[in-house]
Amino acid sequence: MIGISTRQLEVFVTVATTGSIKLAAQRLHVTQPAVSMGLADLEKQLGTPLFDRLRGRLVLNARGHDVLPKAREIVERLRELTDHTTTDPALKGDLRIGASNTIGNYRVGDLLGTFMQNHPGVALHVDVINTKAIAERLLDHTLDIGAIEGPLNDSRLDVMAWREDRLLVCAAPRHPLAQRSSLSPGDFLDAHWILREPGSAMRVQTEQALARLARVNVVLELGQVEAIKQAVIAGLGLACLPEAALHDALQTGRLVVLPTPFLTLSRTLAVVVHKSRYRGALVNAFLQSLATGKAPLRL
Repeated sequence: MIGISTRQLEVFVTVATTGSIKLAAQRLHVTQPAVSMGLADLEKQLGTPLFDRLRGRLVLNARGHDVLPKAREIVERLRELTDHTTTDPALKGDLRIGASNTIGNYRVGDLLGTFMQNHPGVALHVDVINTKAIAERLLDHTLDIGAIEGPLNDSRLDVMAWREDRLLVCAAPRHPLAQRSSLSPGDFLDAHWILREPGSAMRVQTEQALARLARVNVVLELGQVEAIKQAVIAGLGLACLPEAALHDALQTGRLVVLPTPFLTLSRTLAVVVHKSRYRGALVNAFLQSLATGKAPLRL
């Protein structure tokens, strides 16, 4: 075990992060054979493969998932030690963030702006995916931070409130319900609805709201907020949509908001990290950038 080098660990973490020998070599500014050799030497030292080789792709196996957070912590701690002994204290490195649909498409400036201004040397990699996928990738340590738009219950994850948000029930202006000044739950009997895909927080919240209405008819499922918005504009049905996604369509009159005071549509946007993950300087700086924004992060 003494024979394991910092470079071998750095190679392993970079390959696991990028999913590719080629990309890892580019990131580390070395040749692909050097990356392959470093990874092979580490696997030899540990006495076990860390990846499954599937049709030319490297996929972390169970042992790799177990080693990754430990290797990343060692690499991050050593990097911080080096940074503290140099004349350039600026943060450097890579931070992988998973953002749910609403945040990734409509609040990405709020999420990343302060951090990017304060830490230009950090490379941010943002994947826009649903809440379920974010949780899975936090748990397998392929994401550092998640930004989600709904409840997430997993004892292995630390969920921190970021800011408040709400959904609005929307319709095309020509929809029959759009002609009424007031509505009751019974007015929605057999109305056509368009929902997000299963696994998204918005889908869960919409289903909880619709449970208070008369019988509903789900006619379409779509994986993106913008696609749902366009379907509603086309008159295909009603939808609960994030307020942040509606400004342009409301201003141009392509959508209207239906009055539904009997529905609970407020929600809390949150930031998520793995409880057992080492919170190095990059993660802590990112969390701090949100805490010093317009809406304080409850750490």
